[in-house]
Parts: sequence; C-alpha cells; structure tokens
Amino acid sequence: MSISAINLNMHHRPEGVSDRVAYGFTKMLRWCADTFFAKRYGHRAVVLETVAAVPGMVGATINHLRCLRRMCDDQGWIKTLMDEAENERMHLMTFVEISKPTPFERAVIIGVQWVFYIAFFALYLISAKTAHRVVGYFEEEAVISYTHYLAEIDEGRSPNVPAPAIAKRYWDLPDDAMLRDVVLVVRADEAHHRDVNHGFANSMAGLPAGSIAPCPPHHELEPHWKRAA
Repeated sequence: MSISAINLNMHHRPEGVSDRVAYGFTKMLRWCADTFFAKRYGHRAVVLETVAAVPGMVGATINHLRCLRRMCDDQGWIKTLMDEAENERMHLMTFVEISKPTPFERAVIIGVQWVFYIAFFALYLISAKTAHRVVGYFEEEAVISYTHYLAEIDEGRSPNVPAPAIAKRYWDLPDDAMLRDVVLVVRADEAHHRDVNHGFANSMAGLPAGSIAPCPPHHELEPHWKRAA
C-alpha cells in the first residue's frame, strides 16, 4: 500500500441540516484548536487524539447494546469502531512520547475528554448518522493538520526526531524511522477513518458508502490473556 496515494483533498459537501450541524461543530472545534495550539502540532496531536479515540468506543458500545437488544448481527460495525478507537489511542501513545505534555495540557485533556464523551454519547443516541458525519469531518481536519505538520518538518520549523519505539513496533517501521515517517502513517490512518465514518453516515442516509482509503498495516494488539494462553 502506498500511503502517499491517499486522497488528501476528499471533502463531503454538507447536505441537509444534519450535515451542516456536523460541519459547523467541527469547524468550531478546529478554530479552538488553532487558537490554543497555533503551530505546536505535536502538542495539538496529544490533546486531539484523546478526543479522537472517544467516538469509536462510544459507537461500538451503543451498537453492541443495540444488537443485544434486537438479537441481530452488527454487520461488522462493532469491530470496525473498536479498531478505530484502538488505532487512535496508539496515535496518542506515540505523540505523548514525542511531545511530553505539560501538567496543564494533561488537565485540559481530562476536562475535554469528559465533556466530549458525554456530548458525543448523547449525539449518537439522538442521531447516529450525524455522529458519524461529525467524525468524518473531524478526520478531514486531522488529515489537513497532519499535512501541515509534515510541511513544518520538511521546512525545518519542527525537528524531525527519531520515531518512538512504540510507533516502530505498531506500524512495523524500520529502525531508522523518523518523526516524518510516523506522521505519514498517522495521516493515512486518519484518511481511512474519514472515509469509513462518512461511509457509515452515507449508508444510514441511503447513499452509496463511497471508496475507502486503505489503512496502513500495523500489528494487532493482543490481550494479555491471549499471550499467556
């Protein structure tokens, strides 16, 4: 898979009230992130990835309970959303090693995560389609942010430090991998999540799901009980 072949300009044009609400909410959060972090992309990634890991877990939980109540198949949604949450968490663990968040940023993370979790859980109960559209727009902005981060690295404004060991293990990167290599695979992950969530929202609206950017290969994280068996 070529991670450079992903569509960096993909944008779902808002159609209807639901899409416009999702898009407006996303743009508001983007403004807050730009105002607070400016060009500190590593620190921005730490805080935003804690938020990005929430929707997958919320969606998986609600779909799991819905399928139990209805005694029906989930069509693969639960595993897809759980994988998304795990993948975003690995983004967080990677950028924590790179940026070393301050105590204040850690406090911001706690507050933002609680507020966002409750708000997104409520939104998913009210309109799962809007919730997935929100995530699709979030990921569009994430692709843009990581593209800007790459430009900062390439132009020498952000140091291209060695990739953390956790990133090299997870994405099977070479021993001499650098931060730029990490940002490339993370951006490709976000493009994949972008297309998956827009596809879910489209399916709920009775529209074609559309094409999905491939997800970079990475090691599946095994539970401790499997390793001990």
